[in-house]
Amino acid sequence: MNSVFFEQFLMISDLKTVGFLVTLLVILFLINMLPKKKFNFSAKVMIATVIGLILGLGIQYVAGFPENPMDLVFVKETTLWYSLLGGGFISLIRMLVIPLVMVSIIHVIINMKEDANLGSLVKRSLIVTLAMVAISVGVGIFLGEIFQVGKVSTNGLEIALTNNTGKIREMSNIVDTLKALIPSNPVEAMVKLNIVGLVIFSAIVGVAAKRMSKKYMNIVKPFFDLINAFQKIIVSMAMSIIRWMPLAVVPLLANTIAQKGIGAIAEVGKFIAVLYLATAIMFVIQMIAVAFFGLNPFIYVKKSISLMILAFTSRSSVGCLPVTISTLTNKLGVSESTASFVASFGTTAGMQGCAGIFPALTIVFVTNMSGQPLDITLIVMSIIVVAISSLGIAGIPGTATMAASVALSGTGLASLFPLINPILAIDPIIDMPRTMLNVIGSVTNALMVDKSLGSLNQKIYQDMKVGNEVNSSDYE
Repeated sequence: MNSVFFEQFLMISDLKTVGFLVTLLVILFLINMLPKKKFNFSAKVMIATVIGLILGLGIQYVAGFPENPMDLVFVKETTLWYSLLGGGFISLIRMLVIPLVMVSIIHVIINMKEDANLGSLVKRSLIVTLAMVAISVGVGIFLGEIFQVGKVSTNGLEIALTNNTGKIREMSNIVDTLKALIPSNPVEAMVKLNIVGLVIFSAIVGVAAKRMSKKYMNIVKPFFDLINAFQKIIVSMAMSIIRWMPLAVVPLLANTIAQKGIGAIAEVGKFIAVLYLATAIMFVIQMIAVAFFGLNPFIYVKKSISLMILAFTSRSSVGCLPVTISTLTNKLGVSESTASFVASFGTTAGMQGCAGIFPALTIVFVTNMSGQPLDITLIVMSIIVVAISSLGIAGIPGTATMAASVALSGTGLASLFPLINPILAIDPIIDMPRTMLNVIGSVTNALMVDKSLGSLNQKIYQDMKVGNEVNSSDYE
């Protein structure tokens, strides 16, 4: 098959390429045929992760474990075709970033219930949520840089830069950096992926619409209906795309191993270890925060241990919501209004694991992979962008993937997004601690907010015998 058509246009000029393409198609067919009753989504992703690893090692084995795998024609051709599926999936995820952020912010604001204490509750919840997310981002960046997550050899760096066509970020001062986040043109903010700018614009639109609804509800009601309908559509689109993740994981991980070799496995392993360490450190910080508000952190941990286990094993913040609210009200003495609002808000925004530590680590990972310096400008921008944009990553499966895309886009690193493909390929392994941190973060935030509002029932909090069956009226 030595001709211009096969070598330069079709990019299939080697029988080995044909063999690995057929192998991939067979694998994807078999994964898709797995019965849903026996294999849920998480199980399929885990299976796909193992198969992708084996397939990548198979390509390396056939290639003879070369020092420069991409110099071999069949490896170059095979990984190019694999990127059609893996890269196509990532592109579809990134496609949803702009509409998701804007609609989510407006949707949350216009659907807030009227309440006498709502203003104070919302303000304190936002302050606490943003502060804790910002701290989690700082922890992620610090540990990522300390352990040099994503740092590659000179050869690996050349491969990364060869596959990356984006420009290196330009240095700018802090004032210009902050000014650039304020949108002068919402359309321009969309084009330039100014995520914080979009959050600000969307928040203003939501507040204005909410205010007008008090006097002119009959006029603005079509807008409310449009946003609510659009939110349902965006969630449906996201779920439709995410359901194909098991099929995308195989080529994503296979490409990572095939292109970068065994070292890629070690690097992913380091990322996993650092993320688990960051989760543990952030949990300790949460305990310190609770103690700062005058509450015994050990009581808080003992009463929340079953919830943490559920979150870790279920990998679903939304699925844990009823238990989260029950733990807050019945075991920890948090008022029902605070528990319901903060816990519900925490399942859709301001998540310290999925939208805090994880995107922070991905920023460090791609900067090290691409050889770009992690300067003070990027660190400050990362904390601001990730913390604020965490409010707009709401209510869909695959939240962490979306959060990583938003974080890289908002910090000017959008062109480097393909470099985190190996991280996305092992998502189930790192999703467990992320989800646990999301859920326990909501509990921590609710305790601090309710204590500051003076509505926390400390008798319930202090009583170690209190269970889900307790009635708070017994303590009044």
